[in-house]
Order: sequence, then structure tokens, then C-alpha cells
Amino acid sequence: MKKLKKTKIIATLGPSSSSSGVIEKLIKEGVDVLRINFSHSSHEEAQVLIKEIRKINTNLNTNTSILADLQGPKLRIGKMRPDISLNVGSIIKIKTGKEFIGDDKVIFINYQTLPLDINIEEKILIDDGKIILKVTETNKKDQILAEVIQGGNVSSNKGFNLPNTSISQPALTDKDIKDAIFSAKQNVDWIALSFVRQESDIKSLIKLLEKNTDYRIPVIAKIEKPEGVKNIDDIMKYASGIMVARGDLGVEINAAEVPLIQKKLVNKAKKARIPVIIATQMMESMMESLNPNRAEVNDVANSVMDGADALMLSGETSIGKHPIEVIRTISKIIGKVENSNLISLKHKHPTDYDSDRFITKSVCYYAAKIANDTNAKAISTLTNSGYTAYQISSWRPKTHVLAFTSNSRILTQLNLLWGVKAFYYDCTESTDKTVEEINKIAVDNEYLQKNEKVITLTSMPIHEKGMVNTVRVTKI
Repeated sequence: MKKLKKTKIIATLGPSSSSSGVIEKLIKEGVDVLRINFSHSSHEEAQVLIKEIRKINTNLNTNTSILADLQGPKLRIGKMRPDISLNVGSIIKIKTGKEFIGDDKVIFINYQTLPLDINIEEKILIDDGKIILKVTETNKKDQILAEVIQGGNVSSNKGFNLPNTSISQPALTDKDIKDAIFSAKQNVDWIALSFVRQESDIKSLIKLLEKNTDYRIPVIAKIEKPEGVKNIDDIMKYASGIMVARGDLGVEINAAEVPLIQKKLVNKAKKARIPVIIATQMMESMMESLNPNRAEVNDVANSVMDGADALMLSGETSIGKHPIEVIRTISKIIGKVENSNLISLKHKHPTDYDSDRFITKSVCYYAAKIANDTNAKAISTLTNSGYTAYQISSWRPKTHVLAFTSNSRILTQLNLLWGVKAFYYDCTESTDKTVEEINKIAVDNEYLQKNEKVITLTSMPIHEKGMVNTVRVTKI
């Protein structure tokens, strides 16, 4: 019988992993979602990758999902002269306006209103906090003076963070708008928005997508700023998923707080019944080494035990030396951990009794409970929108979640969800016939075998494709 890995793996594509041969190997080793990072990918490059992924999906009969990740208002310094080092105690001039090449006396930044937004004593962190500056003066127009608190070498186009400053830049830059429209026209499965600070950031992207598509593309909010953590409840009302982006979060917030923030965000996402992704430096040492260090193994294991839907790899697969080995290794860790009896997840019956979806939510809750109580080997659900797959997945049953749909748009989209495997099925002859046929698909694909129990969710009458209202327990 086939064993389905429940926790999903997201791999970022890049120079190390953009060939069709490597992409195919990544999928075979356990990648469920392929990420195209628009911080580094042009539209031409992305289009080639998307076409290749879909071709491989057809050849392998897989549903690998495509995640388009928008850059967001990423703050960067400009070009620098070679071998520039900033010394502690020196004063550096930071300028906006027309771009120029910087040195140890003056640096250009791409954030035009920073002199207006920033205040004296606030800090500027360059290159993930390797260099720390403290503002001593601003003309509130186009120039800042700052003292070097922590020095070091600085090179061109490094990012910078503003942990104490409320920035006025919109979440959607001109580049993001172009990238989002392009991604929508390419029919990607998910779009992630970087540096989400408040619900209006997500609403702006949703509105843009609605104008440019005839269908709904789910949006993931990347939480990597203190404001995003603070406003998470409002953000989750509109986001279809969240990502705990620990890189920038660990720079802008005290790094010691990040583990608890990660657990808090995972718990909130599970309660909201939306997927949650843990990202950044999962297997960083494997960019060079063939083996992870023990801290990374523990990090991956703890993220799985926290209940993350997916773990995301960035540089490890995009520019690292061993992308295939990384996936093989993280798959093994997930396999060892995710079925452990040490993992205890709280299940609470839905209480929004007046909701239009309350019956469906209750049916999904009890399906997961019955599956666990009867040791069923699978929960099968017919779904047109994917909603029941989201719900069942969020209850984290001990078994497979097999989703059957006639909506080909959501086949690959569902591949991001914990424990879900989707199949195309389009027949509404009768409930009995449907249950018989989807059971056969599960058996043929080795997810079920003789004498095993399966929990099946359907809507009656079945031809109306309405909300799920029926639970059936069947022995194969």
C-alpha cells in the first residue's frame, strides 16, 4: 500500500534547479509545490518554467502546484564600489533620488520617502542585520546621516530592514502588479505577497486579481514584519494561507521571539482552517554540504510537529549545490516524524452555528474523528471548490485525505494542503455508483486495499454538486 507524505514540501526554482531533468527528480523525491521567486525571475524565465512543470506533471501523472512569490516592497541599497567596509563609529550618508555608486561615505537606497518616514535614533539593518546603523540626522527630504554601530563589508543590492520604522510604501509595488497580472494569466495555483502588514495589503492583491482573472487565485500572506504578526487575525480573514517567513522576521524582531511566534501563527492558521507554510533556512547548511546539521533536523521536525502544512526551501534548491539530496533528506525527516504518537493536536468542534457552512464543517470534523476512531485508511471527499479538502486537512486526521473533483483548476492547487491527494473525477450517475468508482480509483492508486475501511463524504442529491451533507463508512 502506498504511503502518502502528509506534510508538503515547497522547493524554490533557480539556477540549480531550472532544468527539466532536475525538476522531474525534485518531484519524484517528494516536492509537492514549486516556487517561482519574482525577486529573481523574469517573466520569460517564469513562463518557460511553468510550461515545463505542466509538461512534467502530464508525463508523471502528478499534480505539482505552482506558487508565484511576489517580491513586495523589498528595500535594497544600490550598487557599491568593490571591497567597501563600514567602520564602527563612522558616519555614513544615505541618499535617495538619482541612483549612484556608493562607497564608505555615502550609500544610495531605493526607498524614496525613507528620509521622511524615519526618525533620529531609529536603526537601519543592512544584509540581514550584519551591518547596523543608527540614524543621527534626517532632512526629511532626500538625505539621512547615520552612525555605524556594527560594521563590516557591504556589497551591491543588499537588502535592508527598518525594525523601528513605520514605512509608507504600499505592499504592492509597480513590479508586483505586473508580476501578479502575469502570474494570473499563466494560471498559477497560488500567489504569495511579501511583507504583509495589514488586511488592506491582501485586499489590494485580491482586487487586482479579480480584475484580471475569471477565477479565484488563492493568496498567501507572508508574515515577515512585526505589523504582520500584530494584525494577523485581520489578515487571516482575507488570506487563503499564511507563510511564516523567518528570514526578515528574525531581523526585524528579536530572534529569540521567533520560535514562539512561529507556534502562535501555526495555531492561528489551523483554527482558521487555512494552510500555513514555514520558510527560511530549513536546511541551509545543505547548500554546500551533503548532510544537514542536527539543529536543522530538529527545526524541520519541530515544524512538522507544530502542524505546518508545508515546509519551504529557498536557496537550498535554487542556488545550492545539492537540490535533489536536500529534498531526499527533508522527505526522510518528515516521514520519520509526522506519524509519531508524540504529536498531539487539539480538535474542537466548530461553533459558528449560524454560518452557511456550519453543516459542511461539522461533517468534515466528524469524518476526521470517525476515521481516527475506526482506524480507517482514507477519507474520500467529492469537492467542486476544494472547501471540504481544506476543512478535513485542517483537522489533521491520521489517515490520507483523497479529494475527487471535476474542477481541473483546483487539482494542482490542493497539492499544497496537508495530507491531501487530489484526483480528477466527473460522474454524477448516483451516490452508490460514485462511491464505488472513487473507491476503485483509490485502490488502483494503492491508497486502499481489501478489507480496509474508508470514510466517504458526498452531497445528496449528488448531481447538484452542493455542499457535503453525508458521511458513509465503507469496507473495501
